[in-house]
Amino acid sequence: MLQPPPKATLAEWFGSPKGAYVLAWEQAQYDSAVEDVFGFNALQAGLPEIDFLRSNRMPQRLHAGHGAAVDVRAESSLLPFASQSLDLVLLPHVLEFSEHPHDILREAERVLMPEGQIVISGFNPMSLWGLERTVRRRRPQYPWCGDFIGLLRLRDWLKLLGFELNGGKFGCYAPPFGHAKWLKRFAFMEKAGDRWWPIAGGVYVVRAKKRVIGMRVVGPRWRNGAQPVRALAPMARRAAVRRSAVSQSRPALKLIECGTLQPSVARAVPREREARDD
Repeated sequence: MLQPPPKATLAEWFGSPKGAYVLAWEQAQYDSAVEDVFGFNALQAGLPEIDFLRSNRMPQRLHAGHGAAVDVRAESSLLPFASQSLDLVLLPHVLEFSEHPHDILREAERVLMPEGQIVISGFNPMSLWGLERTVRRRRPQYPWCGDFIGLLRLRDWLKLLGFELNGGKFGCYAPPFGHAKWLKRFAFMEKAGDRWWPIAGGVYVVRAKKRVIGMRVVGPRWRNGAQPVRALAPMARRAAVRRSAVSQSRPALKLIECGTLQPSVARAVPREREARDD
C-alpha cells in the first residue's frame, strides 16, 4: 500500500478530522486563558495561520513565524524584541517541533515583562495519543513527527526560568481516530476523563507567570565607626553654649533638679546649728 504524503505543516494537519477535534478544544482553552490578561503587547510565536489571540484585548497583538500571515518574520528562539517588552507570549505546539526548545523558553523569558504571562500547548506523551506515536514505526506526518513533552518535564523547565504555573487543563481524551464519526461516538470520554484520569488527556494547555523577586541592597551598619556630628544653626549653637554655662555656674541648682538635695533639707541645716550655739 502506498503511504499518504506527509503534511507540510501542522496548520494543514489541523484541517483533518483529528486536527479539527484538537483545534476546537484548544481554541476554547486559549480563549479562556488570554481573555483576562491585560497589558499593551501580546505575541503569538508559531502557527500564525490560527489566531489564538482573538479573545485578548491588548492594543498590540502580533504573530511571529514564517509564512504570509505573520506580522513579524522571525524564529521563535530569536525574537526581534527588546528585553521585558511583552506582556503575553503564546507558544502553540512550538516546543515539541523544535530542535532547541530550551532556547525558545529562554527567549520567551527574556522578552516578557515581570509578572508577564506565557501560554503553552502541547501533546501529552502519557496518553492514547502518546501511545499512538510510540506504536507507529514510521512517523513522517504531523503530529507524530514531534517530540512530545510531558507536563512534569515542562514544569521543571519553567521553574528553572522563574515561571510559576497559574492555570492549565488536559483535554482530548478520545482515541486518535481518523474519522469524525468515531471521535463523536467517544465524546463521552471528555467528561469521564476530567473526572477519572485527568492527566491522561491527549493535549494540554498551561499558563504560567514570570516571577521576579525584588531586591534592595542593604549596607552594613558600622557601630565602631565615628558618628557624624550634625551641624547646628548659629542661634541654636549659642543657646546650647548659654545652657552649658549656666549649668556650670550653678551646681547647686543642678543638684536640686536632679533630686540629690532637697531645698527643704538645705534650709533646715543652718537652723539646727543656731540652736546648738544658743
